[in-house]
Amino acid sequence: MADRPSEPTERPVLTGLVALVGVGLVVGLLAGLTALMGTKVLGIGGGDDDSTEQASSGQSLFLPDPVETEKPADPLLTLDPNLPTPSITPSGAASSTPPATGITLSVGQTQVAAMGQIDLTGVYPQGDGAILQVQRFEDGAWTDFPVTVSVGEQTFSTYVMTSRSGKNKFRVVDTDTAMESNEVVVTVG
Repeated sequence: MADRPSEPTERPVLTGLVALVGVGLVVGLLAGLTALMGTKVLGIGGGDDDSTEQASSGQSLFLPDPVETEKPADPLLTLDPNLPTPSITPSGAASSTPPATGITLSVGQTQVAAMGQIDLTGVYPQGDGAILQVQRFEDGAWTDFPVTVSVGEQTFSTYVMTSRSGKNKFRVVDTDTAMESNEVVVTVG
C-alpha cells in the first residue's frame, strides 16, 4: 500500500472562527445584561406594572378641580384714607349723589430712598381704556414723567423711580381729555 499523506488534525481557520463566534456571544450577552440592568435601575422603558406603580406612588403635587369664582364688584386697591367714602342708605342702596367722575390717585409709599419704587394706583370711574400720563411738579410747573398707564375696569396701577431728593409731587393726566388727578407727595432720600 502506498503511503497516503496524513490529514492535518489541526484546522487553524476553523478554530479561530469558532473562538471569534464564542467571544462575540459572550460580549453580546454581557452588553445585553448591562443594558437590561441599566433600564431597570433608571426606570426606562415599558417594564412591568409594579415599577410604574412604585414611580407614581411618590407623587406629592395635588391640583384641585378648577371652580368658577365670582368677579368682585369693587376695585381691588386701597385708596387714600382721607378721601370721602360713599354713603349707603339703610336700605343698602347707594345714595342719590352722582358718582365721582374724576381721577383719584393714591401713593403706596410716602418716603423712599433714591431710586426706590413709588407705587401709584388709582380709580378713574369714567376712564376705561384711557391712557394716563404721569407728571411731576418741577421748578414751578408740571412736567411729563416718562411713564404712562392705561385704565382697565376703572382702575390703574404703575410705579415710578426717581433720584431727585426731597419732596416730589406727582399726578396723572388723561391724555385725551386733559382731566387731572389729585396730587400725591413722596419724600425721596
